[in-house]
Amino acid sequence: MKTNLSFIKAARDKIQLLNQKLLPHKLDYVVCSNGADVAKAIKDMVVRGAPAIGISAAYGMYLTAWEASKKNKKLTLDLLKKQKQQLDAARPTAVNLMWATEQMLQVATPFFAGEPSKAKDAHLKLLLALYEKALEIHNDDAERCLKMSNNAVKYLLTKYPKEKYNILTHCNTGSLATGGIGTALGAIRVLHEKSKINMVYADETRPYLQGSRLTAFELLKDKIPVTLTVDSQAAYLMQKKMIDAVFVGADRIAANGDVANKIGTYSLSVLAKAHRIPFFVVAPKSTFDNKIENGDKIVVEERAAVEVLEIAGRVIAPKVPVVNYSFDVTPQVNITAIFSEDETLE
Repeated sequence: MKTNLSFIKAARDKIQLLNQKLLPHKLDYVVCSNGADVAKAIKDMVVRGAPAIGISAAYGMYLTAWEASKKNKKLTLDLLKKQKQQLDAARPTAVNLMWATEQMLQVATPFFAGEPSKAKDAHLKLLLALYEKALEIHNDDAERCLKMSNNAVKYLLTKYPKEKYNILTHCNTGSLATGGIGTALGAIRVLHEKSKINMVYADETRPYLQGSRLTAFELLKDKIPVTLTVDSQAAYLMQKKMIDAVFVGADRIAANGDVANKIGTYSLSVLAKAHRIPFFVVAPKSTFDNKIENGDKIVVEERAAVEVLEIAGRVIAPKVPVVNYSFDVTPQVNITAIFSEDETLE
């Protein structure tokens, strides 16, 4: 299954990231030639979505090594460790970011120990190994997206059979946020392919408007029926029996099944539970963080007040204090099922 959009163009000496801050009005790319460029793009939300920033960070680790080699700088394990720290700090809630940089560091470490580091072509082999690992992380994510999407759809069709479904989704979890068809949006794409979608209701997702700017844009491109809705309207749609299921992604899943995701996800789970509507999370295994016991331990990113006080550079509110958590945590008890590429957790 193919989509009409991709968040990244990768080459040996750079990556180009689709500037998602400009969508849907303009298709423009930000060129990243090293890890610092990638970290800035992640921090500034040029690229967003847990799998996508993990993939970008993997390439960022490679590009740091590439730049050092190209400029005849000393390529050391310490250099890569420092780059990992910078990338990891760009968005602290999404565990896929740390997972990807750790994968890259594990590839690099053996090259700086013992005989491999003394070989004449050691740096060339290291660059090749890092590039191949970044590609692997990228390509594997596409396969994972398809598997978890199929798992979610099989469960829905079996447990909640219906001729066609009205699905509510939050934020953006499609090809702009992953290396493939998406997580939650991937499941929606599979449902559409099976002619099982009546309507997708996309939350606008304040304050960054990922739903209106990105999800509606993706679904329109793929000719999947979509209706945009304001975040605060979800309860009324459920009350009017216009929603059959809620599908969301995840940025981090604790060992007990608590889920950190885009702000507004928790309130949707509460509403879904109150209206007896199934609430599903679709996410790859790289999003699971078994080192964290429960959602209380997840570090939730707070972003700048300007994201709430302004829209597209236009001031919409007086200059007052702002609370702007980028994520919230949904307790496991509110979740009907979590789908990964390997399993279904109820």
